[in-house]
Amino acid sequence: MTDREPFRTRIKVRHYELDTLGHLNHAVYHSYGEVSRLEVFEAAGGNTLHESRLAPVLLESNIVYRRELRAGDEVDVTCDASFSEGKVFWMTSRIVKLDGTLSAEIKCTLGLMDLEKRKLVPDPRGHFERAGVDLKVLSTSE
Repeated sequence: MTDREPFRTRIKVRHYELDTLGHLNHAVYHSYGEVSRLEVFEAAGGNTLHESRLAPVLLESNIVYRRELRAGDEVDVTCDASFSEGKVFWMTSRIVKLDGTLSAEIKCTLGLMDLEKRKLVPDPRGHFERAGVDLKVLSTSE
């Protein structure tokens, strides 16, 4: 196990993101996860994938809501990738209030798509590595 912290993005909950109950709308939690995924790919140098005509695609997303968020709350949204054999990889995000309260956990299955063939490529980790993506930014297990 590593003692490195996963990549994190800070976000402030805005009034227009609330539902009629006065807490963060359920769909916005997913948006926060997407913001963190985009930020981690950019920080890791993932823009180089486009030169290879490859792009990450979201295949599945599951969220567990733990505690509500309200307007003005600030959260850190973590993002941590894990890889194995095959065409998919996983990214886990935790939405955590600044006081340490876990608000939600999001687990996503992703693939790396060949943009010309419109098919997933095998070994996404290898493609990231060959494209010069910094795997240590994407994953605490690297």
